[in-house]
Amino acid sequence: MGARVARMFRNFNLENRVHREISKEKPLAAPRHAVILPPSAGSSEVVETADSVNQKNDPLLKRLESVYVESKDPAAAEALKEVTVGKEAERRPLRFSLPGDPYGLVELTDVPKGKLTIAEALKALSSHQRMPQTWTPEKIAQDYSLDLKDTKALLEFFIPFQVQIIPPKTANAKQIKAS
Repeated sequence: MGARVARMFRNFNLENRVHREISKEKPLAAPRHAVILPPSAGSSEVVETADSVNQKNDPLLKRLESVYVESKDPAAAEALKEVTVGKEAERRPLRFSLPGDPYGLVELTDVPKGKLTIAEALKALSSHQRMPQTWTPEKIAQDYSLDLKDTKALLEFFIPFQVQIIPPKTANAKQIKAS
């Protein structure tokens, strides 16, 4: 009942009130702050300064085009040379490869030390997963010429073919049975 009364007062004479608001004079925007130029600066100097800023200066542009900055870190450059020279010479024969022509790649005969092929990585990971006491990170690092730190990270973060079955919350729920 109170809502009806409130709606009647709210809608009473609505059209006249709308026309009155529309016909009111619109408020004017606030005036801009007046800028006072110093008496020594004439209007011609201001125009000349604005023009000189906006114009292209050919001699400066040619100098800028001729500038070439090359940043080098001497320590990083020496380390990079050592890595590339040392690693290129050290190669090891493949320990494991897939039969045939896998993935359309050319058959490799050797790999740089510190690197693995996909087939070798899968073989090393699966053998560690099956027999972790025999295939320790130290043995894998030694067999495949890898860093021990990288091998431990590989075994910790890349686990192939691991299936986890999460038990249901209720006892009467359907569950996949392992065969």
